[in-house]
Amino acid sequence: MKSVLTALLAIYLCLPLMGDDAAKKPNIVYIMCDELGYYEPSFMGSKTIKTPRIDRLAAEGVWFTQALAGSSVCAPTRCVLMTGKHSGHTSVRVNGGGTPMRADEETVASMLKASGYATGGFGKWGCGGRGSTGVPEKHGFDVFLGYYDQVHAHSYYPPYIIRNSEEVPLPGNKGGSTGTNYSHYKIFNEAIKFIKDNKDRPFFCYLPITPPHGIFDIPDSDPAWAIYKDEEEWPEQARRYAAMVGMVDRQVGQVLDLLKELKLDENTIVFFCGDNGGNNYFRTPDHPRGIHSANKNPKTGVEFRGGKGNLYEGGLRIPMAIRWPGKIKPGRVSDHLWYFPDVMPTLAEITGSKAVKDTDGISIVPELIGAKAAGREQATHKYLYWELGRQIAVRMKDWKAIRPRPDAAWELYDLKKDISEANDVSAQNPKILAQMKTFASEAHEDAVEGTYADMTNHQKDRAAKYGSTRPPQRPDRGKWKTKGLIASKGFKILSVSSENRGNGKFARNIIDGNARTIWHSQFVPAIKKHPHEIIIDLGREHTIRGFRYLSRQDAGWNGAIKEIEITVSNEADEFGKPVAKAALKKIRSPQDINCDRVEGRYIRIRALSEVNGGPWASIAEFGVIGK
Repeated sequence: MKSVLTALLAIYLCLPLMGDDAAKKPNIVYIMCDELGYYEPSFMGSKTIKTPRIDRLAAEGVWFTQALAGSSVCAPTRCVLMTGKHSGHTSVRVNGGGTPMRADEETVASMLKASGYATGGFGKWGCGGRGSTGVPEKHGFDVFLGYYDQVHAHSYYPPYIIRNSEEVPLPGNKGGSTGTNYSHYKIFNEAIKFIKDNKDRPFFCYLPITPPHGIFDIPDSDPAWAIYKDEEEWPEQARRYAAMVGMVDRQVGQVLDLLKELKLDENTIVFFCGDNGGNNYFRTPDHPRGIHSANKNPKTGVEFRGGKGNLYEGGLRIPMAIRWPGKIKPGRVSDHLWYFPDVMPTLAEITGSKAVKDTDGISIVPELIGAKAAGREQATHKYLYWELGRQIAVRMKDWKAIRPRPDAAWELYDLKKDISEANDVSAQNPKILAQMKTFASEAHEDAVEGTYADMTNHQKDRAAKYGSTRPPQRPDRGKWKTKGLIASKGFKILSVSSENRGNGKFARNIIDGNARTIWHSQFVPAIKKHPHEIIIDLGREHTIRGFRYLSRQDAGWNGAIKEIEITVSNEADEFGKPVAKAALKKIRSPQDINCDRVEGRYIRIRALSEVNGGPWASIAEFGVIGK
């Protein structure tokens, strides 16, 4: 009898949490605002931004004081949310170049699609650009409209947006802030249409919307602009930002009203949150943490340390409210500690779906609907983990350990006493710090990123941020002078000490004749330091009289070489003394490096330092002067 009861209980727990009729699986709407700070919605206490409809959502459900993002920047946090894995296990851990998820990774969307859900995404993807293994339509989405790359998403007037890897033109738009077709309206309206089209079947509507991030643009005709345009004490950008949040607030209300109109509101769970910690935008002498003070408690003045881009509390704390009429008791405030990996197992339990076995998350269903309704008490994490580039953070209850960079000492904070992370107590608590470092060691696995079959469209999308409004490049940019150089057609890269494969910054780019592509040394999963080395096979022996170096031609300087030495040999694995050493200038134009005449087939380039003192190296083009 005991075994029968156990089996029946197991079956029951796999059913959707919506009562006796298991066929009516609950709908899911997940709204995530890009960069909305912890204290910026008015339900979190904001005194500058009004969000009455979001406040209503929170009041009719539960809102959380300790909900934490998957990372402190756009792409990694989205990968954590989608895969249910923390950033020590995810494929996307950097934010720079459209790093893709692997083809074999399951997502929330693919899990729900397997359970019979219609799946739609509308907004910013960030887990792989066009031409990669990470595009959303390969990861469970029936449709995804918006931006695949986060750089593309910075403009609300791009010439086009993307639907299932195809371009959707936005007539009248020239990029930047110039145009007539506000992209967010198009994206949001498609989400509304998706809900209407799928009202008779269970659906997952994922809205990782871009506002209020990016260029702070909102049409003057938008009703939200009228609310803030006359705040004369604020700079215009601060007013535009507040209006964008107000626009989102109105649209949250539209979603709630539509669900009620379609008689779906009691069978739909709605999430509202930010994607990572807020920024200290619009700082003034009177507002050192910004006019809207995303990381400063408006009631007490207590501040979170840091903000977007680091792993202190300011980079990870997000506003989070969840509404599910009839299931979640309204008006609750929860101090439960949880983060983005928990979303997948939570939705799996709610919908009766099968989550991935290796999720790092824990379902928060008992916290949402109560232990009695869930049939168990809420479980908690042994620890929470984040990594971003060279930063690592570990959370164990109220203890927080962070290593801000590899060459820095670990810091330890007691968040119960010191939410501002102002007092490092690592020296007083060596055993706790040792435990946290052990957790960090066991949580990390080397990243295995997805790949690109072709980066052409991805690079096009990134450039579309400014479209035809991009200012002309400086005259010395993009000019690779080949006069006097040995033709590189027969060259090949024999070896490289490190290269950043996730965003296509391969060593082979330095001999492709294209000044807009670059080689960059590795920074994921761990930064490689100087010296950085590339060996080029010239194909045959040549007479060599010098070399030509071109620094990266974009807006950045990371990796541009300061000190370089070059060696020539006729043996691929044996090099003697350098034939040339040089201190390079911080300029965009080509720089020649002379040497005495030498014969050889193999060139070894060694980058010894970087113009900004960083550990990286990069080259746009490298040529050999000779016959």
